Amino acid sequence: MLVETTGLPVRLAGVSCAHGGRTVVRDVSLDVAAGQRVALTGTNGSGKTTLLRAVLGLHRAVRGVIEVGDREARTSADWSRRRREIAWIPQRQAAGRFPLLVDELLASSGQAERARVAAGELGVGDLGRQPVHTLSGGQLQRAYLARALGCVEAGAGLLLADEPTAALDFEGQAAVAGLLAGLPVTVVVVTHDRAVVERCERVFEMAAGALREIT
Repeated sequence: MLVETTGLPVRLAGVSCAHGGRTVVRDVSLDVAAGQRVALTGTNGSGKTTLLRAVLGLHRAVRGVIEVGDREARTSADWSRRRREIAWIPQRQAAGRFPLLVDELLASSGQAERARVAAGELGVGDLGRQPVHTLSGGQLQRAYLARALGCVEAGAGLLLADEPTAALDFEGQAAVAGLLAGLPVTVVVVTHDRAVVERCERVFEMAAGALREIT
């Protein structure tokens, strides 16, 4: 059952993405209603992460139409607005030249206090002065989840999550699955976790860049 939502609809029409001269997402069309929870499953390398990154604007070698909240992003101002509208949980995060502290990651949500409270609830509240690249996989996922909750508090209407429970134990997976199911936003999540899939209204499988709905 959907909670009361301020989520944003998402529409993809004929979306194809290239990477290194190779097409990795092929002619994907998808309509996600505001507040829906959608799971993307499939083998590694099937195009799931690239598709999420294209919606966010991190992958620009894209053909077709991508709308979030019934709008395409065409200008730099459009892309800036879209990134404010989207909470993002990546599967991996590069350390970068200047290491990011956990406190800085949480502050980038736009609602630092909410993100810090969430970090405490998720068991990573004491890691604020620690560089993000030194965290374990599970700690990193919890820190990014806390940041995403701050983004939602700041007004994001769409959560994109890439394997948000992959480094967690069974208890952690179940807790995160329940948390994602209760957020008042649209959720599109790449996952192999049954607990997360079972909390989604729609489930899609990607193979060789193509998408099909399976439930």
